[in-house]
Amino acid sequence: MTTPPNPTLLDPRHTRYFGLIDRLLACPNGEEPEILNAEPDLLDAGLVQTLMQTASYFAHQDNPDVAKFLVFIARELAHQLGLYPQPQT
Repeated sequence: MTTPPNPTLLDPRHTRYFGLIDRLLACPNGEEPEILNAEPDLLDAGLVQTLMQTASYFAHQDNPDVAKFLVFIARELAHQLGLYPQPQT
């Protein structure tokens, strides 16, 4: 579904990222945390970047709902991973 045309050019980690994204897109609403928690070793900045790149692909393919979903997941994950700078108080 989200795998690039030539997956042989990807390293194994990126192949796993795309597999995780496919599972997220196919899972019933509300099961996303369970899907993500099943692969804790993939929850990193690389996954956030891959989610955003995939969202961009879907936005350009006239599929804004999937793009918005992936951006939402990427933002939530980025917050949980502490990738957003914290505001100074």
